[in-house]
Amino acid sequence: MAGRKINPWVKAGLEFGPLVVFFVAFSRLKDTDVTIGGTAYSGFVVATALFVPLLVATTLALWRLTGRLAPMQIATLVLVVVFGGLSVWLNDPKFFKMKPTLIYLLFAVLLSVGLMRGKPWLQLVMDDALPMQHEGWIILTKRLIALFFGLAVANEAIWRTMSDQTWVNFKTFGLTIIMFAFFMGQSRLFARYGYEKPGEDGGDA
Repeated sequence: MAGRKINPWVKAGLEFGPLVVFFVAFSRLKDTDVTIGGTAYSGFVVATALFVPLLVATTLALWRLTGRLAPMQIATLVLVVVFGGLSVWLNDPKFFKMKPTLIYLLFAVLLSVGLMRGKPWLQLVMDDALPMQHEGWIILTKRLIALFFGLAVANEAIWRTMSDQTWVNFKTFGLTIIMFAFFMGQSRLFARYGYEKPGEDGGDA
């Protein structure tokens, strides 16, 4: 099911809004401890506590507006709630920092299982938005698997060896830029294997 179309600016705001709020909150509170109920929480943990419920709210809003959620959105939401919640509950930022690693490993493993079964599951999710021949989906899936494994390794290296600010910058800007650059770099693949679905060119179906 393709779902209902909504204003692209509204969609972008709902998808990226929580991340922007997290970045702003962390930037303002990174050198501050906030005491709640006698417990001191770092600015990172407070920003996480804001991010988790906001992501839940915006994801539910997307679901209400579009009538559907992609499997990747659902998996991301579950991991954010679990690991973000652990970071807040245990007052330990490391759980939230591990979340991107687990998300990318999960996506890489699921795509790998699909390939081993001869079924590029990515095609089931994106074929309506990006019609492409089966061979093209196989190639794109292999490249995405490599990218997701690489991002998982990068996230582990950054949060374990660098500052909170560096990790937040990587999460907020780096991951978005890398994903955008990756899909922009697949233009030759899309041109070679892409096709128009019947009726999309304005002619008869």
